[in-house]
Amino acid sequence: MKTITLEEHFVTENFLRATGASSRPASQRMETLRGKLLDLGDGRIQAMDEAGISVQVLSLAAMGVDDLSASDQTAVLNDVHDELHAAIRAHPGRLAGFATPGLKYPAAAVKELERCISNLGFKGLFVDGTTDGRFLDAPEFFPLLEAAASLGVPLYLHPAPPPAAVRSAYYSGLPGEAGMMLSIAGWGWHAETGLHLLRLIVSGVLERLPALQVIVGHMGEGLPYALARSNNVLAPSITHLRRSVTETMLAQVHVTTSGCFTRPPFDCARQVLGLDRMLFSVDYPYSSTMDGRNFLTLLQSTEPALTEAEMANLSYGNAVRILRL
Repeated sequence: MKTITLEEHFVTENFLRATGASSRPASQRMETLRGKLLDLGDGRIQAMDEAGISVQVLSLAAMGVDDLSASDQTAVLNDVHDELHAAIRAHPGRLAGFATPGLKYPAAAVKELERCISNLGFKGLFVDGTTDGRFLDAPEFFPLLEAAASLGVPLYLHPAPPPAAVRSAYYSGLPGEAGMMLSIAGWGWHAETGLHLLRLIVSGVLERLPALQVIVGHMGEGLPYALARSNNVLAPSITHLRRSVTETMLAQVHVTTSGCFTRPPFDCARQVLGLDRMLFSVDYPYSSTMDGRNFLTLLQSTEPALTEAEMANLSYGNAVRILRL
């Protein structure tokens, strides 16, 4: 069965040099991950083939991008897009891409998104966390979201390490690497991304852009589990909106399986949002393609088992529809 994954990451040598990552010492695990992130060729395709992954939709692992100046950020990310486009052309039908324009210069970001979609054939807008501590509901970012809606492409809202003030307040004073890991994949960036999405809803941004579809990873960043409570608690304070939080989620939000390969969060997201709003993803190379493949097998071998038609929608059909692949 065809499989499309869409939270799959890469970096380029130029990006690592610009952000200083290439000159910082790294653990053996991080060196191994970096090698896989840099590989936009045979090694990546081999990992896909081993797990039966038909297409990866690639996004920049953009940690460090917020440390760049506005002009450097724009130049570096435009070059990243050109390198990604070259890799996609070298592997037609196997790779696709998301655009990650530099948000410190919003007007330039709009132009770069238009170039990436119209000229390079990319499939959506990919944003990592906050920009200088600002969420996407800040007014200066509305033209970028408006452009995505006009171009007919989704916004993929992805986690990033927290701003320094948040890191200090919430994650300091813990032993060893525990605070750092708690601030990112251990919990923090999932909670922040869920909050980011809720801000887009309660601020009215998504209601103003009803055509804009939003994707979040990791089985919905905790929101499916908490949606009923959030909807009920927030209702009295969002009388400026025509729709409830739940209604907006069901109209404009999709979630991926990236990095979450157990039944309980999957079943929760499916029950709350519906299978037509779920997309298969791996989170490569931070999760292995084989872990993703084994999860698809699990979904067919444990109750309630997915039917062939349901598996087809999860594995590729929903992605084809939402990304216009």
